[in-house]
Amino acid sequence: MMNLRFFLIAMTLLAVVSDAMLMPFYPQFFEETFGMSNPQHVGYYIAATCFTVMFAFPFWAWVARRVPELNLLVWTQLLAGLLCIYCYWTQSLVEFWIVSLSMIVFKGSYLLIYPYVMSLEKKGNYSGTIGLLSVIVHFGSILGAILGGYVVDLYNPRNLFLIMAIGDFVQMAVSFFLIKSSRFDTSRTHEEADKSAEDSSLVPHGFIFKLGMITLVFYFSAFLIRPFFSLYWESVSVYDSEIVSGFIYAIPGVVALFALWLSHRQKQSDNSYKGIVPAMLLGLAGLFLQSAPSDLVVFLGRFVYGWAMYHAVVKYDVLLFELSTPKSYATDYSKIHFFQNLGVLIASFSAGILVDLHGLQMPFFVAAAGFIVTLLAYYFSFRSKISLAQTST
Repeated sequence: MMNLRFFLIAMTLLAVVSDAMLMPFYPQFFEETFGMSNPQHVGYYIAATCFTVMFAFPFWAWVARRVPELNLLVWTQLLAGLLCIYCYWTQSLVEFWIVSLSMIVFKGSYLLIYPYVMSLEKKGNYSGTIGLLSVIVHFGSILGAILGGYVVDLYNPRNLFLIMAIGDFVQMAVSFFLIKSSRFDTSRTHEEADKSAEDSSLVPHGFIFKLGMITLVFYFSAFLIRPFFSLYWESVSVYDSEIVSGFIYAIPGVVALFALWLSHRQKQSDNSYKGIVPAMLLGLAGLFLQSAPSDLVVFLGRFVYGWAMYHAVVKYDVLLFELSTPKSYATDYSKIHFFQNLGVLIASFSAGILVDLHGLQMPFFVAAAGFIVTLLAYYFSFRSKISLAQTST
């Protein structure tokens, strides 16, 4: 049934695919378009885009408290699409930096769709929706990378910006359609809701700060093993094939899809306090298995790790939406998103240093230490509610 939730999830998929097309091909883009082949320049640009989203999303979440989300998306995606076209035409590297980062500011507003979808769900139904969205993000990234590779192989990489512009204009059109259609109620804002539980401060406190710091360490640990995993696999495996390396890298995503299907069949409980500790312990085991100098053990470790990561990510998001209130979903999620992306950013800078100084195994050991810190911080922050959840079973 094509209800409001269906259109919002489809828009999320389109946005993820559009944003993922250029990510693996920035080196080719900068070299072919501007003659810039310095790898450090690519690293600085990716870091700048990450910082831009980290600060832009909380701003849009603040605006969305006063302007309905879809009304906002009509204008932000229009501007993002126009700036994409400008990125296609510009011949100046400095101009490209300014215009493309401005474009990312407006593109970042699509992240409002996630908390918007959650605000349509009843408490108790969060796990399935969060799991579906996490799988969509993962496979949307893969699909975007494949489409981007196809365009880069056959055309100039700058053509990706025209395709990205089309994606923005489609999102704009869908948002406009949903606003004008009498079948959907999209005019509500959250201003009329009770404000007693709101944390509107710039620097969050209470459960938002606790959960933000916990997920910062968690995402740092999870992303630390990604940049050099393929190289590590090739160093321990007898299979000298990029295709095999790509398959091994993608195992957690396949496991996540299976876990999502299984959770829908079993109608699992939405109580996140019951699931985080086992998921973290299983993830710890998966990290140690992947650090073993045996391709068979690493292969097994990817399955264990993928299962654990799916459940940990979903449960942490469920915990956020259980503790928050519908009127604060966007602002609370934007603050947690800031912490998570800060963890990813630190991991991106740290991975290369660790590998350079200590070899390809070291990220697994540091990530395992990070998981232990995450688990302890989570337990001591929410131990009373964890104990209550355990006694209620």
